[in-house]
Amino acid sequence: MAETRTIAVPEGLSGERLDIVLSRLFGFSRAFAQAVIEQGGAIVDGKPGAKSDRATSGAMLDVTFEPKRAPAIEPIVVDSMAILYDDDDVVIVDKPPGLAAHPAPSWDGPSVLGALAGAGYRISTSGPPERQGIVHRLDVGTSGAMAVAKSEIAYSKLKRAFKAREVHKTYLALVQGHPDPSLGTIDAPIGRHPSSSWRFAVVAGGRDSITHYETLEAFSAASLLKVTLETGRTHQIRVHMSAQKHPIVGDTVYGADPTIAERLGASRQWLHASELEFTHPVTGELVQVSCPIPEDLQVGLERLRAG
Repeated sequence: MAETRTIAVPEGLSGERLDIVLSRLFGFSRAFAQAVIEQGGAIVDGKPGAKSDRATSGAMLDVTFEPKRAPAIEPIVVDSMAILYDDDDVVIVDKPPGLAAHPAPSWDGPSVLGALAGAGYRISTSGPPERQGIVHRLDVGTSGAMAVAKSEIAYSKLKRAFKAREVHKTYLALVQGHPDPSLGTIDAPIGRHPSSSWRFAVVAGGRDSITHYETLEAFSAASLLKVTLETGRTHQIRVHMSAQKHPIVGDTVYGADPTIAERLGASRQWLHASELEFTHPVTGELVQVSCPIPEDLQVGLERLRAG
């Protein structure tokens, strides 16, 4: 059953895009906010709004939408998900591929939250019901270190730290070809792909996105990169490397050559979150976690090194 909410745009959101206003006022995801607007569900001072419209302080906003039913978190046992760090406030997991961060309407497979529930962990109740405790996410096909908040204060402070770019995230990525220069920064805005609702691309008017990379090893047809992020956009590394004509090995969604992945035994994108570093939200101590390369990705490296 549809819900309608009416509220005046607060001064702090004046000048923001309408989709961002809906997202912040009602807790919508950016994609859901845009869908509501595109369906005529956002009326600003009596007129239908567009997602790129800029809000004005005091404008009356009438929003009508069909609430999404939060998918249930089903406890499951995932033996391949190791715990890298654990205390009263934070748990950091070694997320295996094939595991989503949390349940979603578009995903009916296993999730990190389900695996933690199955292992007996109590997670923060902050955040949307299906994403409680989630302070950042890794793609289903990406492995590596992922932090989840266990206490309410940890959730609040870590969310702010990620938004303020105070959390250092390091990835290892195997890309096609040889980036030139071998050490560099990609500063290019990312937004929804103009012809696909589930892909992203470098687009004018997108959100600012900054990726730093360094070549660690160069092979005949691929390069192993160390990648650090200043921003945390969806699919950021995958989109930026594809835009540079060096897609991640195995990432056919963003233009990778499937024959290279087949030769290296890669059944997913060769992308791994190898390090996570942040100030503990409660103790103030530095938390540094390293996550080893999983076996399925190591196979490809060994084949490259063997020539």
